[in-house]
Amino acid sequence: MLQKKEAETARRDALDISGLSLAVSRSGTDVPLLAGVSVRVARGETVGLVGESGSGKSLTSRSALGMLPRGARTTGGVTVSGVDVLGADRRTLRELRRTRVSMIFQDPRASINPVRRVGDYLTEGLRARGVSSREAAERAPDLLDQVGIRDPRGALRRFPHEFSGGMLQRVMIAGALSTEPELLLADEPTTALDVTTQAEVVGLLKTMQEAHGTGMLFVTHDLDLAAAICDRIYVMYAGRIVEEATGASLFRSPAHPYTRALLEASPSVHGEKAVVKAIRGRPLALAEAPSGCSFRDRCPLAEESCAEGVPPYRAHGASTVACLRPEEVAP
Repeated sequence: MLQKKEAETARRDALDISGLSLAVSRSGTDVPLLAGVSVRVARGETVGLVGESGSGKSLTSRSALGMLPRGARTTGGVTVSGVDVLGADRRTLRELRRTRVSMIFQDPRASINPVRRVGDYLTEGLRARGVSSREAAERAPDLLDQVGIRDPRGALRRFPHEFSGGMLQRVMIAGALSTEPELLLADEPTTALDVTTQAEVVGLLKTMQEAHGTGMLFVTHDLDLAAAICDRIYVMYAGRIVEEATGASLFRSPAHPYTRALLEASPSVHGEKAVVKAIRGRPLALAEAPSGCSFRDRCPLAEESCAEGVPPYRAHGASTVACLRPEEVAP
């Protein structure tokens, strides 16, 4: 009965990553990259995944597409709309990527073929889903019009280098949403854009998402942005999830020292002036993290007990957190 209920939940969710651990072999030695990562995105929900560079955010999001490092060994599960990604064959993964999952990458210029016209990029994706060439050509201008590209028919004949970064990101969004996916993976899609263009792109993503009921995993290092658009946020450090909470509660009352450190290190346009505090030390990968709590070498609250084992997840206020003393964290 319990297994049946869990299976029904997995079908309802756009994404269900459960206890995912991943390691690769380097020179005969196992190198861990992720440990016990669990992330859930319901249909129509926007979920943030935040943390410093190298924390494992992109690797986690790409696991939903089965895009794992060569020779990777995994435990745990990754389910997208009821499809077991880790156990899927190539044909199933190809079909999943064509019809149920789309990804928007950080740099559109590195993701769109620079020697092919934008029209080729859009129609190729449609034809891969079985749409006829004629229908694909008819739908492509509408897609560009929906994302705010002026003169969409003329834009189809242009090459990627003829677009600004913001406009090319809109083209990528059009391609990603052309399949009306159940899950959208947005891997820092606004990092290379100016603030005004960021706001336009985020607004466009939310509008398109709401129109199609798409679940979205939004990967970013910008906590202000995540809090503004995400229903829930996962905070990641050294290959592990250290806190989960709603955006509002995360800002109001962080429960993990790392979350608080990220907030204090981020300049904000809201509220009173505050001193921006750098996080001491440097970000660590899972393979080089210390025993026990991975953040303890950088944590101002660390004690000897923090080295004894990886802190278990527990509820504290509105958060689920992996910390021994979350009551000491909130300012």
